[in-house]
Amino acid sequence: MHSTDLELTKIAEAPSLIDPVFRNTPQFVDEQLCAALGRRVVVKVETLNPLRSFKGRGVDLLAREFEPGTRLVCTSTGNFGQAIGYAAARHGLSAEVFVPAGVSPVKLTRMTSLGARVHEVSEGRTEEAARDYAAAHEDSVFVKDGQHPRIAEGAGTIGVELLTAGRVDTVALPVGDGALITGVARWIKEYAPHTRIVGVCATGAASMVESWRAGRACPTERADTFAEGIAISSPIPESVSRMRLLVDDMVVVDDADMLAAMRTALATLGVLPEPAGAAGLAAIAKHDLPGDVLATVVTGANASPSLFGDVLAAGQDR
Repeated sequence: MHSTDLELTKIAEAPSLIDPVFRNTPQFVDEQLCAALGRRVVVKVETLNPLRSFKGRGVDLLAREFEPGTRLVCTSTGNFGQAIGYAAARHGLSAEVFVPAGVSPVKLTRMTSLGARVHEVSEGRTEEAARDYAAAHEDSVFVKDGQHPRIAEGAGTIGVELLTAGRVDTVALPVGDGALITGVARWIKEYAPHTRIVGVCATGAASMVESWRAGRACPTERADTFAEGIAISSPIPESVSRMRLLVDDMVVVDDADMLAAMRTALATLGVLPEPAGAAGLAAIAKHDLPGDVLATVVTGANASPSLFGDVLAAGQDR
């Protein structure tokens, strides 16, 4: 039905290959959450694993394609870098992660603890520095989050699992590099074509929304949001092409919306996601998404402790 480079057979095979620690994550209807959002919502929690995000699914699948001893080089604001470090250690590889100076200390510590060697460089130069490093070191491969099909296909296993919940009318997913939404959409559009797929971006980082509408990658000068995981300013052309085929709509949410959604998740689910991880909940709260049953993924629980007070204060102000 959809002419894309994401293969259904690869998604179907992935559950038997991916580290079990990332698979079959909790998904359920929480009545308190539904009451808070005023909608019937199936929520899938992708934070209860060694990375606290969905990133391990796709990276673990990708890492199998490299010979032991290969050095994986990437850029990251934290979660992808953790996944690269974790998968590298598991598959006999090594990991070099380039991050913008001033990246979240929480994510910096976690990347290092998982075995990645982290290089902090000035903002705007991370990819250039990473590519230069990979070119200068033998047996090194530059890996860009969201570009390689295996990354999205691994994330597609979330779609496989979501469909076991029964009929879902709309799935709202945070959009950073696009691997999550395209992988999930590839499976769902094939086996539940009535289900709408809606991407969620930050108002201050809407380059993926603009790119989806234009049908081509539309870079912006910079991203202005505290949601690091979806702070995209340079969309990946391959990802944009997949989204054009698979995504039904795109919406944006403000930082304040995500902060409120973090508070809602903490109060109802007992989970404190980082801002990007709460973007789907924020979209359901803010936008009149179609359908009787909605679904979203809470992914990314590496919030900076500096936000904890703001989350609690947001609840006290209501």
